[in-house]
Amino acid sequence: MKKLIALLTVAGILMFFVTSSIMAQDETEQIADEQTEQVSDEAVEANDTAEPAVDEAVETDEEEGATQEKTPMHQQLKIKFIEGGPTFMGFVLVALILGLALAFERIIYLNLASANTKKLLEKVESAINEGGVEAAKEVCRNTRGPVASIFYQGLSRYNSGIDVVEKSVVSYGSVQMGLLEKGLTWIALFIAIAPMLGFMGTVIGMIAAFDAIEAAGDINPSLVAGGIKVALITTVSGLIVAMILQVFYNYIVSKIDAIVNDMEDASISLIDILVEYQHKNA
Repeated sequence: MKKLIALLTVAGILMFFVTSSIMAQDETEQIADEQTEQVSDEAVEANDTAEPAVDEAVETDEEEGATQEKTPMHQQLKIKFIEGGPTFMGFVLVALILGLALAFERIIYLNLASANTKKLLEKVESAINEGGVEAAKEVCRNTRGPVASIFYQGLSRYNSGIDVVEKSVVSYGSVQMGLLEKGLTWIALFIAIAPMLGFMGTVIGMIAAFDAIEAAGDINPSLVAGGIKVALITTVSGLIVAMILQVFYNYIVSKIDAIVNDMEDASISLIDILVEYQHKNA
């Protein structure tokens, strides 16, 4: 719960700064657009007086088109963010930030949980043969990872019999699996909610476009096209966020499956080692 509150706080701060900078940039771009419109009007008036001015206007348009093509990617993303509306685009951005934060936390945790089970089994077997179960417990105590924790729980119940050891290994394996899968439900939530937020922004944008048409009393193609474009930006953003998080989610699931398979194989090998050790001391 504390981690979730911290993530929400960080996301809120990031959203505030991003929205503030974007709104400030939006005002600057509006001023620049007004100046561009004034220049365009002057160019149109000049076109009516002389033909050379037409050639100059064409060259200016070509230069502006080349300038737009050279616009950096992050600048284009900011423009699309503003066009889509800071409100719904902000929610989509928060879903991306929180989803990535949880995904990175899981990836780091799973990488730290990964271990060389074959090497651990060799150490445990060697410790059992040389110093008994207590030496093997000491090896597991000094080794990190879920496999070592499962081994320690099983070895702690060796005096109760192999059946008890096996049940303990299975039970504690379920506990470790739950720890590995912690946070996946939240990532799945953000994967599902990002497109929903995008669709909601699209629907509200379409309603605003139809309201503008109703207020104008006439269907203006440019008005309709502009409203639809702005409305669809939120949908595209939500789908992109969902696809990015889905890639991380599948990677995390595959990583968990690999660790669980190692846990199961290592647990079976541990039981075999303990059975052999029991027969030697019988």
